[in-house]
Amino acid sequence: MGYVLASAVLAVCLLAGLVVGAAGIPVRGVLLALLDRLPFVSADSGLSPVEYGLLFQLRLPRVLLAALVGGLLAMAGAGYQGVFRNPLADPYLLGAAAGAGFTATLMIVLIEVDALVPLAAFAGAAGGVMLAYALGRTAGRGGGTATLLLAGVAVASFLSALQAFVQQIKVDRLQRIYSWILGGVGSDWAQVRLIAPYALVSAAVLLAHGRVLDVLSVGDDEASGLGVNAGRARLAILCAASLATASAVAVGGLIGFVGVVVPHAVRRLAGGSYRVVLPLSLLAGASFLVLADLVSRTALAPAELPIGVVTAFIGAPFFVAVLRATRSADP
Repeated sequence: MGYVLASAVLAVCLLAGLVVGAAGIPVRGVLLALLDRLPFVSADSGLSPVEYGLLFQLRLPRVLLAALVGGLLAMAGAGYQGVFRNPLADPYLLGAAAGAGFTATLMIVLIEVDALVPLAAFAGAAGGVMLAYALGRTAGRGGGTATLLLAGVAVASFLSALQAFVQQIKVDRLQRIYSWILGGVGSDWAQVRLIAPYALVSAAVLLAHGRVLDVLSVGDDEASGLGVNAGRARLAILCAASLATASAVAVGGLIGFVGVVVPHAVRRLAGGSYRVVLPLSLLAGASFLVLADLVSRTALAPAELPIGVVTAFIGAPFFVAVLRATRSADP
């Protein structure tokens, strides 16, 4: 029942994202135009050429991109929280955001080829995570997840400092840099095609490890007794979550709080089993960011509010509430 409801909510959010905007499109026309694109189906949408182009060249890729980015960030957040057993863990924990910000800034400032920014951000996010993981491993075996968390903080701080230094090289590019840092999804089918393979792989790996995360939640000794290699499982989940984060950051910029808000809300509503939390986080994260993007492009129309600002308005108070609940639960 939960999956059906979450899927229905996502369908409504996607439809709202296609219909609502500075220039509205009739709901009936949108549905018929989408049906007309199906094989062996012919339907007259009644949309004008301008509305038809607006729907398929601008709105549809943007809505799909928002859904992909939101779903990936939420599911990655659930994966990180399962690995670290910490409800405050989020996809930017291990230096992914800082790495993406640094390489994207480097591309914008030095090479000035905006088309390469997503690829640079992807490489930086993946590199930041690998650097944090390598640093955590060399710090000693006894530190466990706490050592890895501290390594992520150290790497993020270092890369953020490098980014601030690079920004000063060309102050005339600061507006472009800040626009990317504040987050946003574009209306480009090329970006949808860029993120789709990584989304498929990372989602498949994380969903396949739902039972493993449930086992890890009771302790490594119990997991070993059930035949689960805790170290190998954590590495696989971290790699998949980091791949999801890197691909989302590459096309969406730095969009915060999705990985904290959505999985925590899902656990409150559907229980703590990761076999349920992971797929529902994927669906709920997609819905959440589609709605956030809808707000970002309509709240100040015809101007756009950065989507990262919208998620921060929602996520920051939620994060404080989760922090207070976590502290009150401690002995």
